[in-house]
Amino acid sequence: MTLPKLTLYLAAPRGFCAGVDRAIKIVELALQKWGAPVYVRHEIVHNKFVVDALRAKGAVFVEELDECPSDRPVIFSAHGVPKSVPAAAEARAMIAVDATCPLVTRVHNEAQRHFEAGLQMVMIGHDGHPETIGTMGQLPVGEVLLVETAGDVATLAVRDPQRLAYITQTTLSVDDTAGIVAALEARFPAIIGPHKEDICYATTNRQAAVKAIAGKIDALLVIGAPNSSNSRRLVEVGRSSGCSYAQLVQRAADIDWRSLEGIASVGVTAGASAPEVLVNEVIDAFCARFETTVELVETAQENIEFKVPRILRESV
Repeated sequence: MTLPKLTLYLAAPRGFCAGVDRAIKIVELALQKWGAPVYVRHEIVHNKFVVDALRAKGAVFVEELDECPSDRPVIFSAHGVPKSVPAAAEARAMIAVDATCPLVTRVHNEAQRHFEAGLQMVMIGHDGHPETIGTMGQLPVGEVLLVETAGDVATLAVRDPQRLAYITQTTLSVDDTAGIVAALEARFPAIIGPHKEDICYATTNRQAAVKAIAGKIDALLVIGAPNSSNSRRLVEVGRSSGCSYAQLVQRAADIDWRSLEGIASVGVTAGASAPEVLVNEVIDAFCARFETTVELVETAQENIEFKVPRILRESV
């Protein structure tokens, strides 16, 4: 049987970022140091495959701190937590390990500095996302106002238009965020922006790689979880960059092959919390159905590495 021909454009960078690598390593080292079970507040990263693998090793995932016993270690997810959470852990004399991505922590510190300077924050982010909850929870209620779209800016009620700063979630669409920032600056000319771009390098790089392949492909598959913000943004970037068929899949079993009948080219990328094993699984699935030529499209190289907390470095 002759298989139809297909060119598969593999975006790079893709998949795990330094913050995700660090968070997973933190859970693994905690299990190595203290044994199972180790509790993790919220999914350590937004990927079912990763979470299930860590659960099999002895990690217990919970949504709130009060679900954790006081005599076992607890790890805070890579998305960050409100200040009230580590304070509650300390009050219970718990062993707590913070796996918050250092780039998210940088945004937290930035918000704190602006607050201490007397500025009110405007946060560009997604309502209900753990990172947004964690970042807004660094400051007292009312000190951080959330906007999700440029339209939200028009109805924003601020304390003093001359004393404002803005911060952003690290996993947003670069293009969409630029539009919201423009709306903020138009309405509040005195607003202060981040010293350095809040959207993280991994989000920016993965979106740039999708833009580089979008014009070459009939379809784009983004490997990632439905609750992964950066993965969902990759789908949106693919569509806005000219690829009308862009879909999020968690793994090869989720591919809708009927929708791909008759295509000659497909792009594949992965969100920052999706492991490479799932990318290989998708490539293998295409190779089983098509005479596949794989072309790597690399737009940047990443060599960033974040250290794990000292309490775990001592155990290595």
